[in-house]
Amino acid sequence: MADALWTSAEIAAVTGGRVVGGSFEVSGVSIDSRDVTTGDLFVALAGERDGHLFAPGALQAGAAGLLASATVDGPHVLVADTLAALEAMGAAARDRAPARRAAITGSVGKTSVTQAVAAGLALAGRWHASVKSYNNHIGVPLTLARMPRATERAVFEIGMNHADEITPLSRLVRPHVAVVTTVGPVHIENFPDGETGIAQAKAEIFDGIEPGGVAVLNADNPWFDLLSGRAVAAGARVASFGAGEACDARLLDFTATDGGAVVRAVIGGETLAFPLLQSGLHWGPNSLCALLTLEAMGVDRKTALAALAVFSPLAGRGAEKVIHIAGGAFTLIDESYNANPVSMVSALKTLGGRRDGTRRIVALTDMLELGSEAPAYHARLAGPIAEADVDLVFCAGPMMKSLWDALPPTRRGGYAEAAVDLAPHVAAAVGPGDLVMVKGSNGSRASVIASVLAALDDRGEAA
Repeated sequence: MADALWTSAEIAAVTGGRVVGGSFEVSGVSIDSRDVTTGDLFVALAGERDGHLFAPGALQAGAAGLLASATVDGPHVLVADTLAALEAMGAAARDRAPARRAAITGSVGKTSVTQAVAAGLALAGRWHASVKSYNNHIGVPLTLARMPRATERAVFEIGMNHADEITPLSRLVRPHVAVVTTVGPVHIENFPDGETGIAQAKAEIFDGIEPGGVAVLNADNPWFDLLSGRAVAAGARVASFGAGEACDARLLDFTATDGGAVVRAVIGGETLAFPLLQSGLHWGPNSLCALLTLEAMGVDRKTALAALAVFSPLAGRGAEKVIHIAGGAFTLIDESYNANPVSMVSALKTLGGRRDGTRRIVALTDMLELGSEAPAYHARLAGPIAEADVDLVFCAGPMMKSLWDALPPTRRGGYAEAAVDLAPHVAAAVGPGDLVMVKGSNGSRASVIASVLAALDDRGEAA
C-alpha cells in the first residue's frame, strides 16, 4: 500500500532483524492482541505472559505481520529483543517525520494537558499524539512507532514513579517543547529525599530536549527555580504560566459557569477571556500551559483557543453526568481515575466553589504511593473538606480511615475497607439535587463507586 506505516523491509533495516515468511506492509502497530485491527503489526513483547503465545490470535484478528524474537507461524520480522526493536522503530519514526514534538510530564495534569494540546494539533494540521496514558517505557516507543511519516506536530506524555525513568524516554522523543505541569508529592514513597527527588526526576524531561527548545513551566510551583535552572542548562528557553506578573501567560481569573468556566488571562501582553468546558479550578493553569505549548509548536492562538473551547473533560478526570433517579436527578463528578494530595485539594476547592446542588457529597478512596506520611496526608484532607462545606463524606480503604477518624460526626456518611463495599452505601444516600464527587487512586478502585452511581440512571442516559 502506498501509505504504509511500515514495510517489513524497513522494520528489518531499523531493528537489525530479518524478514521470515514473506514480506508485508502494516498500517498500525499493536502490543495487545485484543486491540489488533486489520493491517496492524503485532509486537510480541515479553511480560507476565509471553506475547508470542498471542501471535496466532493477532493474525486471526487481521494483523498483517509480526515482530518476534522467536520463530512463529506467519510473516514476521525476527529480532533479538522485541522491546529494543520497538524502541528502534520509534527512533526511526521520529527521524523520518518532519514533526515538531512536545513531551509533557508532571505530578498532576499531564494526561489532561497532553490531550488538550492534541486537540489543538488536530485543528492545525497533520498531527499525532499519545493515546490513553501510554507514557512509560513501552507506551512512549509504541506511540513513536505509530507516528505517520508526514506528521507535522506530535505530543507525547511521559510519566514516571522512580528516578531515571524519564531521561531515556526524553532522549527517545527528543522534544522541541518540554513541559512540566507541576510537581507534588506523587509516588513519594519511591523517593528517599521526598519532593526534591520528584522535582529532579521531572527535570529529566529536559535531558533530551532539542537545542533551542522551549520549556513550559508552572511559575506558581515551589520547584520552578530548580526546573527552570535545569531547563536553561539544557539550552532551553523558559515560557512560564501562573499568577505572577512576570509570567508569559498570567492567570487573572477563573470563573465557573453552567457547564464550564471562563478564564481571564494575559498572554504575550494581550488580555483574553476564553471559555472552557472544564469547571475544575486546576483548568485555569492547565489551559495556560496548553496554550503556551501550542504556541511553541507553531499553532496560532485563535486555533488553540477554538480547540480549548470544545475540549471535553476526560473520563475519570472531572467528567460530569446528570443521573436521573426517582424524584429528580443528581450530578456525578467522576474524578475516579487518579488522586494525590495536590489533585484532591484542587478538586475539593472546585466542589466548594460550585453554587448548584442541594448537598455536596464526596466518596473518596485511598491515595496510593505516599509512603510513611500517607496517614497524615489523608487526615489533612479534613481541612479542605470543611472549607468546601461538604455535607457528607464516604471513605474507603485503610488510609482513608485516617480521614474518617479526623472528620466530625456530622460529616460522616460511611466507611468501608474497600470501594466495592462502600459503593452501595453511597448509592443509597444520594438524592435529587445532590452534587456527588468520586475521587481516589486508580489502584484503590474509586471507579467502582462511580460506575455504581452511574448505573442508577433510570433513563439509561447521561447528560
